Amino acid sequence: MTTDKDISTASGNNAAGKQARPLAPGLHIAATPIGNARDVSLRLLDAFAGADLVLCEDTRETAKLLNIHGISARLESYHEHNAERMRPRILARLADGAAILLVSDAGTPLVSDPGYKLVRDVIAEDHPVTALPGPSSVLAALCVAGLPTDRFFFQGFLPAKQGARARTIAELAPVPATLVILEAAKRIEPTLAALVEGLGPREAAVTRELTKRFEEVRRGTLPDLAKHYAAEGPPRGEVVLVIAPPEELVADDDALDAALKDAMQSQSASRAAADVAKALNMPRKRAYARALELSAADEKSE
Repeated sequence: MTTDKDISTASGNNAAGKQARPLAPGLHIAATPIGNARDVSLRLLDAFAGADLVLCEDTRETAKLLNIHGISARLESYHEHNAERMRPRILARLADGAAILLVSDAGTPLVSDPGYKLVRDVIAEDHPVTALPGPSSVLAALCVAGLPTDRFFFQGFLPAKQGARARTIAELAPVPATLVILEAAKRIEPTLAALVEGLGPREAAVTRELTKRFEEVRRGTLPDLAKHYAAEGPPRGEVVLVIAPPEELVADDDALDAALKDAMQSQSASRAAADVAKALNMPRKRAYARALELSAADEKSE
């Protein structure tokens, strides 16, 4: 979220007195700065000035950004609590040829922010949908974490309740990609403890207040990070966790056969293959094919 301290350092670009160019009809999805207001794009400033309507999570936050750049725009709230009521009104405006800009308080809309259902309905009504790309805490965190970026999985926020959180982490454990998780700073301690329990000593980074004055990136293993925040207490600000993918384990045929034979003593071939594939970090398809071969061999020998 953009703070008064962060926006005070904004650039001198100012749209006051500038002739606004009308924005093309349709819904425009626009990214706004995640902290430092200097990250605003010239295209976004033009869109703000030329839109018939700007939909915001919190009109007060968007108004701060507009005030910096001397832009006036019609702002209306669009968030999870009023979305059902607002969508028909928005669709009606689009049917009349309006140009509507959708922004979140910070970053890219639809990424852990409202907007998906609106975009779906707009597409169904055959209205144009355009993206104005820009700042994203997810990509910013990936860039500074120092972990693999060729494949990543965005989880968003983990469940707050302990049991649901543990189950979600268990589902994430075999994902062969770097994990990106959003978290409230006040919950960082229990979340890191749960990640240690579910993922083990993976490399990770806790990124905080990205692009802002007190930006911080703390790197280490999950146990080291958990120990640090248990001692220091929760940090302040917005937090994004980046966690390394699981180590690639190459199981030889003997290890695979031994694990499958043991598992199939008490489980079906399908269930045994699923468990072994997860344990050996290998494709389930390969494990299941071998399980069927072993089952067939056993039947012939009887």
